[in-house]
Parts: sequence; structure tokens; C-alpha cells
Amino acid sequence: MNNFAQLHAALHRSFQKILPSPVPRRQAELTGQYAKVDGIKYVMPVNSDDSPVLMAAFPINKRAAAALLPGKEMRPFSLGGKGLLVVTVVNYKSTDIGKYIEYSMAIAITHGSRPVPPFLPLIFQKTFKLGQFVVDLPVSTEISVKGGKGIWGMPKHQANLDFVVTDTTVSAQYDQDGMLGCYIEIEQPAPIGLPVRLAASNYCAFRGMLWKSDIYFEATANVAFGRQAKARLVLGEAPGVAPLKTLQVGNKPLFTAWLPEAHGVLDDHYEAWFLTATTEAEAAALRGGDMMDRVVGLGQSQEWLAPPDRSRVADSQPAQGRPS
Repeated sequence: MNNFAQLHAALHRSFQKILPSPVPRRQAELTGQYAKVDGIKYVMPVNSDDSPVLMAAFPINKRAAAALLPGKEMRPFSLGGKGLLVVTVVNYKSTDIGKYIEYSMAIAITHGSRPVPPFLPLIFQKTFKLGQFVVDLPVSTEISVKGGKGIWGMPKHQANLDFVVTDTTVSAQYDQDGMLGCYIEIEQPAPIGLPVRLAASNYCAFRGMLWKSDIYFEATANVAFGRQAKARLVLGEAPGVAPLKTLQVGNKPLFTAWLPEAHGVLDDHYEAWFLTATTEAEAAALRGGDMMDRVVGLGQSQEWLAPPDRSRVADSQPAQGRPS
């Protein structure tokens, strides 16, 4: 290792120590405890190590996004008059439930009964309850579906997934029942090695309720913004991505991120609220997610389905921007 690399590594370690940890004290106090929830064994806290992550965010029509949000207490996050579609794919390499890929497609939102100013939620995340509403969340294994949906209310379902890293790009594909779901590819941003320690809130619809769960992660991120961010997003014909096609997703990403090794903690505390509407008929029509019968009978298999067929992407029109 040359002197510059040694200096960079030392500065990185120092900066990581300065950044406050977002992990609540309770999670630290649980370290080394054991749990068995819905038959799944956990060593606390519920964490993951050495998990590569790709992210890309695209502008979307804010009104169309609002139409997809169930209930009355979520509003699309606004940036420059647009909403935000966030695609995050995590290649979990070390967890209590084995290895799996998680492919999240979500709308950035604020949670609360009143509209909030644009941009400010980025600075005051806790005040404005900034998070994301997860529209679709395919994963590799049955046990991940059982835990994610049954415990945390996440819209997980098993699908054909992959995660491919080259010298210049990171990509991931999702197929379902012989159909393309989604393909995302980012050009690797310049290796700036930005140390990050962040908390993120996921909002999900399940059993006619809105479920909120929090994840805390630490990583070194390479990030690109604006013209420097290059990504290609293709939406296929799988049913899970159909709602996303109403969002008028923009051609160019607002930012991309590549985290070669992320370390995360999923909080075992979560919250849930009834999804409500003004009339009984409107309440009956709410998109309240799956019911409990979609969890009952699930096993704990860690087996993956076959990889997705990448020839489907070659035959598809690029729905959104392509790296150039």
C-alpha cells in the first residue's frame, strides 16, 4: 500500500469514528442475545455484514406517486417539483437466514398528516419523518419472505434475482414467472470512498395496515450526482412492477451509489397503523398489501430460484436512461 492509500485509509477510519452511530442503544444492549420469532432463529441484533449495495434514484411524477400511496398519512417527497423513485439492491452475504438478494423499488415519502416543504426533509429527516414506501420487494429465498413479510410487514416475494459486478458497472435483474420484472444498471461512480452512517425508514402495506421498520447501516460509498450519475432502468411485464409504470419515471437518475461493503442492523422494533379512508367503500378499495394467508405455510428454505434470463433485457426497450 502506497503512502497516499495509507493516508486515505487512516482518514477514513478517523472520520468513521467521528460520525455518530445511528443504532439505538437498545440494539447494542441486545448484542449476544438470542430470539426465535415465527420459528426463525436470530442472534441479536438482526444484522448483516459485507453486503454490497447498488442504488439509483429517478425523478417521477409527484401526483402519480401520490395516487399509489395508500391511506392519508404519506406524501411523496418533493425535489424540484418531482417525486423520487429509489431502486436499491442489496446482495446480503452474511445474515442469520443465509445469503440472499433483496431488490427494493420504493417511492420517497414523508409520513404525517400535513404537507411538508420541499428539500427540508433531507436535512431534518427525523422531524419530517423522511422514508420510503416500498412498492415491490422481490428476494431470493423463502425464509427471507417469511421473516420480512411475517415479522416486519414487507411486501417480499421470491423471484429470480442476480447481482453482477464488473470493473465499470454494477447491475441486477429481477424475473418473475418467466417475465422480466426489472433491470437496473449503474456505471460505477468515481471511488471517492465517502464514509456514511445512516438510518433509513421503510413503510410497507400489509394486512390493511401501514408498517414502519428502520434499518441502520455503515459503509463506504461511491456516489455520483446529476450529469455524473449514469444508470439504465428497464421495467418489464411482471405484475409487481406494473404500478411503477404509472409514475412517468425520468430518463436520467438524480444520483447513483455503489457501496462495496455495507454493514447493517435491522431494528427489531417496528410500528403499524391502520390504513384509513373517508368512506367504507374507499377503505375497502385501499391497496392494503397481502393478507396473513400469504405468510401461513411458508417454510425456511434458503434455496434460490434459477438466475434471471438476461436475454430478456436485450429484447426490451430501455425504459429509462442508459449509461453512456
